[in-house]
Amino acid sequence: MTQRIDAHQHFWRYDAGAYPWMSAGMGVLRRNWMPQDLRPLLDAQGIDGCIAVQARTDEAETDFLLELTRSHDWVAAVIGWVDLRAEDLDARLERWAASPALAGFRHLLQDDPDVSATLADTHFNLGVKRLQAQGHVYEVLVRGATQLAETRDFCARHDRHWLVLDHLGKPAIGGNEDAEWRNALTSLAAMPHVLCKVSGLVTEVASQSIDEAEVRRYLDVALELFGPSRLLFGSDWPVCLLRASYSGVCRIIEDWTAALSPDEQSLVWGGNAVRCYGLRLGNKTPAEPAPWT
Repeated sequence: MTQRIDAHQHFWRYDAGAYPWMSAGMGVLRRNWMPQDLRPLLDAQGIDGCIAVQARTDEAETDFLLELTRSHDWVAAVIGWVDLRAEDLDARLERWAASPALAGFRHLLQDDPDVSATLADTHFNLGVKRLQAQGHVYEVLVRGATQLAETRDFCARHDRHWLVLDHLGKPAIGGNEDAEWRNALTSLAAMPHVLCKVSGLVTEVASQSIDEAEVRRYLDVALELFGPSRLLFGSDWPVCLLRASYSGVCRIIEDWTAALSPDEQSLVWGGNAVRCYGLRLGNKTPAEPAPWT
């Protein structure tokens, strides 16, 4: 039986200086959120494990998340942060070489003042190339149609290992950029080494109330373009709590995947995550990350 995996969530010990992106209006986030808070939610949804994703640009964040995997074997993998432009990047990566739970990295492109410049930067590209050469997944975090379109050439260049697009590229759900977002997503979906997380959508809804039918319309586009073999469920907990409960997020995806076959549902709910990240849970042998060809 395929394990069910939440492929995108966060842990942190809250410190205002370390997490400046948590504004005054995000009071629900401004506290510690740790594994003991998430485990009951996973159990209630029949989810076996999760992937912890960085939430601040500090290598200490990677160390912190990896430490959690040592005491909670259901935290199956970590997507960390490292300075990809660093001249000593190989040495920085070497310090984590003995950490099998380290599955990949991401950079907060959505916050860059000039996303195109970062994506074209020679040192940044060399860094991503080194990650892929070592079998690390790189996750692409951008916001909206314009930034998503800017990633096309970058993603095409880096085809030696999996790339994972977070949160469908954060479309403005209920906004006026649907055509541009779909066109940009179509370009990425044409690349077989790019996967996409169906995650983080409730916080991108523009209206005060969440129209689940509207959210499903975006999920349907992702399914049409990527197919069930390249989509991964993620909750974006606890960030999702800004708009919906953990169970509410899961219910949206459960209702949406109900029309898929059992095998297709298994892929979205965990099979693709196991394959992409080479996951292990408990005493199970880690899966070998599978190629796309």
